[in-house]
Amino acid sequence: MKIIRFMKNWTLPIAMLMGIVLYFVYVNIPFLEPTKPYVEHAVAIVQPVLIFLMLFLTFCKVNVSELRPCRWHLWLLLIQGGAFLLLALLIWLFPDIPAHVLVEGGMLCLICPTATAAAVVTRKLKGDAAHLTSYTILINLLVAFLVPLVVPSIHPHPGLGFGASFALILGKVFPLLLGPFIAAILLRYLSPGLHKRLGDISGLSFYLWAVALTLAIAVTVKSIVHSEVSWEYQFGLAVVSLVCCALQFWLGRKIGRHYNDAVSAGQALGQKNTVLAIWMGYTFFTPVTAVAAGFYSVWHNVVNSWQLYQQRKKEMTEE
Repeated sequence: MKIIRFMKNWTLPIAMLMGIVLYFVYVNIPFLEPTKPYVEHAVAIVQPVLIFLMLFLTFCKVNVSELRPCRWHLWLLLIQGGAFLLLALLIWLFPDIPAHVLVEGGMLCLICPTATAAAVVTRKLKGDAAHLTSYTILINLLVAFLVPLVVPSIHPHPGLGFGASFALILGKVFPLLLGPFIAAILLRYLSPGLHKRLGDISGLSFYLWAVALTLAIAVTVKSIVHSEVSWEYQFGLAVVSLVCCALQFWLGRKIGRHYNDAVSAGQALGQKNTVLAIWMGYTFFTPVTAVAAGFYSVWHNVVNSWQLYQQRKKEMTEE
């Protein structure tokens, strides 16, 4: 039990360290050189499958009758979508802007959907998990349409026009973000017993997240090692992700406070599915932008740790 508790408490640093170590160990074993193309292909398949499964298990815990829209949902959708479009417009108007990579990193941090684990943190902070889950579905829907629509304009795929690029990205993003919700709803009606058993599993999505994060960090390290972008820009991506994280938590709580739902809105806007962001970074953007998502994973977990500490202290005082 102590080992399991330790692993859960330190999953983030352990997963990040494992990703870094595994990458450098693997690339420095000469006889594994011929396997690299196969490993890259396997990771490209496994990573989205893990993201799909994490979302699917999360949505299996959702009671559809509890899902309900609220006013702050609209404001947060406008913030994420609007900020993403404004930064995309900046790149489109000034394609040779020196800070191109930093702007892409900001886009990634701003449009990334809410984390699957955000509902757990929201409950611990005494927020409304149903409101947050509703927003998670809405932002996944927005991202599934907005990313394929915008990315081909600022990051055209070689040899493909806008229509073909849009269809290519939509084919990768749409099933990954909306497929799990549709599959969970179908399973609920076709096999209620299996749906309930999957919904009652508490630890599986956590371990899937740990594996997915390890792979994501390994791919991010590869992007850094092989990137032609300077270390100054990579440091800049860390700063950009910190600013985006602080700003989104602050805005979410500020807007949510007007609707007596500061915790839920803060977590909805600030806590991100960084595994998905890392995957989108090296799949659709300049690969090194995945660094921004990797650092965002650190920042939002620091914020969550501080919030949970404050909540525990408050509960102890009330006792």
